[in-house]
Amino acid sequence: MLRYLSGGESHGKALMAIIEGLPSNLTIDTSKIDADLARRQQGYGRGGRMKIEKDHVEVLSGLIKNRTTGSPLTLMIKNLDWENWKDKTPPVFTRPRPGHGDLAGALKYNHNDIRNVLERASARETAIRVAVGGVAKQLLEVLGITVTGKVLEVGGADKEDDIKKTIDKVRSEGDSLGGIFQITAEGVPPGLGSHVHWDRKLDAHLAFGLMSIQAVKGVEIGLGFKSAGLPGSKVHDEIFYDKQRGFYRETNNAGGIEAGISNGSPIVVKAAMKPIPTLRKPLRSVDIKTKQPIAAGIERSDVSAVYAASVVGEAVVAWVLAQAVTEKFGGDSLEELVSNFENYIKHLRNR
Repeated sequence: MLRYLSGGESHGKALMAIIEGLPSNLTIDTSKIDADLARRQQGYGRGGRMKIEKDHVEVLSGLIKNRTTGSPLTLMIKNLDWENWKDKTPPVFTRPRPGHGDLAGALKYNHNDIRNVLERASARETAIRVAVGGVAKQLLEVLGITVTGKVLEVGGADKEDDIKKTIDKVRSEGDSLGGIFQITAEGVPPGLGSHVHWDRKLDAHLAFGLMSIQAVKGVEIGLGFKSAGLPGSKVHDEIFYDKQRGFYRETNNAGGIEAGISNGSPIVVKAAMKPIPTLRKPLRSVDIKTKQPIAAGIERSDVSAVYAASVVGEAVVAWVLAQAVTEKFGGDSLEELVSNFENYIKHLRNR
């Protein structure tokens, strides 16, 4: 069973994750993970925090001579901003931001200082998710599976120049923007996931993973919501057979998944990200201590982080697919997993 737990706060010493269930003998190139971490920090609309952090992953256990041992793999990303915070006592934060987890978290955990919530609820947490997803990508690459992401639109604009102009305008107004990104996984064989139980469906796991990304409010697979307004003849992907290709489809409205099972076509998922809750011109709120009306709190933030969310989305999708791969093909070593995978592919070709 492939799983991980993470820990750490936005301005704490570090972010960490422990991955359990990786097969042994998988070569891990940390420079590839660092490249994804750098991509996460880029993108038009990012804020001042990105000028401070230079994210770099360190492996603390489970790796010898760049190869996994089969024991838990521990990853760490140091927060460089910790040096600016460690000797300070930040003011008590009592002005919840509409749209953030501030108030709900403070009520749930009985906190009088919202900082206890926002330190973990912060999207800074996604840095370690990108590192974890980077490991998953390297496992998938061995099997010929690739995961890529792209931004489709920001604030309704879908061309790069228009996106920059829209972000600049909103920045000058003290506001923020959301958008839509798309993740595509190619080389995925048919048969990942299952139709037999609700919690084994691959599309359900992908939706769960993407919805867990901060600020994501909607997920589509394939044609998604558009399919609701079309007749079945315009939605369902016709099936063909060729001796060389086997079963295939010429269209991919299903986004590569039918009945919770991958069907061999590229997996295509989209996610909608709401605008960031921290606004330079804050919305109305209520102080949780005095109960008096007050302007919402302001924290250092981005104007838009859709480009960063796209990189996080890649990591999340890669992790879900890596879980599905290890569940189906098993193996305590990479060699065993690859052998099982190759035998399965041969079986499919002989159908």
